[in-house]
Amino acid sequence: MEDGKEASTNSLLKDECYADFLDEDFDVKTYTAQAIHHAVIAEQLARLAQGISQLDKELHSQVVARHEDLLAQATGIESLEGVLQMMQTRISALQAAVDRIRTKIVDPYNKIVARITQLARLQIDGLRLFRTSLLTFPRLTGSNSCFSKLIADVFVSLHHFTTHLYALDQQLLKLLLL
Repeated sequence: MEDGKEASTNSLLKDECYADFLDEDFDVKTYTAQAIHHAVIAEQLARLAQGISQLDKELHSQVVARHEDLLAQATGIESLEGVLQMMQTRISALQAAVDRIRTKIVDPYNKIVARITQLARLQIDGLRLFRTSLLTFPRLTGSNSCFSKLIADVFVSLHHFTTHLYALDQQLLKLLLL
């Protein structure tokens, strides 16, 4: 019976009437114009109807013959869709976890960068103050009356600077240990 179906399909494919449809350059308008020109419309419509009927029968027989395979493939597709949905859910959960971890890392990092910048500015300010003190010291030694007051002011400023620098260092150390 299989050979009979193949023979009918092959005869359908080899028929001149249907060969035009199989051509890659098939043009509906050209085909219709030729059918009208040759005045064989009724005959060609009958042959087309017969070919459609034969193709329907062949399609039906193919579906019946491969019914179990088609059902298995449909079931497989459904199970793959379920797996795909589950994977998409897991990917979304993983992305959310990555976002939470990123937040836990980025915020402290940004705080550390801000503190380091602040510390660098304070160190620069301290070095400027120290330089100014060093430049002022030789001038102060020339005038003894103002010397003791200015020296005291310089040492108080240096003390404040070192106290702030030490506090910043401690805060930076705490941030790094977190």
